[in-house]
Amino acid sequence: MNFRELNIDEIKKTAVDMASKISTETVGWLAIVLLHAATVPSLLAVMQGLTDVMLPVDMVVLVWSALVLMFLRAAIMKDTLNLITIGLGFFVQATMMALIFFK
Repeated sequence: MNFRELNIDEIKKTAVDMASKISTETVGWLAIVLLHAATVPSLLAVMQGLTDVMLPVDMVVLVWSALVLMFLRAAIMKDTLNLITIGLGFFVQATMMALIFFK
């Protein structure tokens, strides 16, 4: 089995080709998913009784404010995927919080 020598230029070209296939829309969608996922572990820990410490209110307000602004942007641009993703995320988080508070 012959191994080619490592060619840094070839590796750079391959990395640039792969990165160019990722669109800005994909990165934006991943950002929305990560913002929603930021509060989920803590909410699940509270729901399961592993901790009684809730998330700081300022963190939740900042994350939800960012998501509301992204939701408004998606509504103005008529971006259905982001509208559904953000709406579903709000529904899931609101349901989790309701289960915690009305337990």
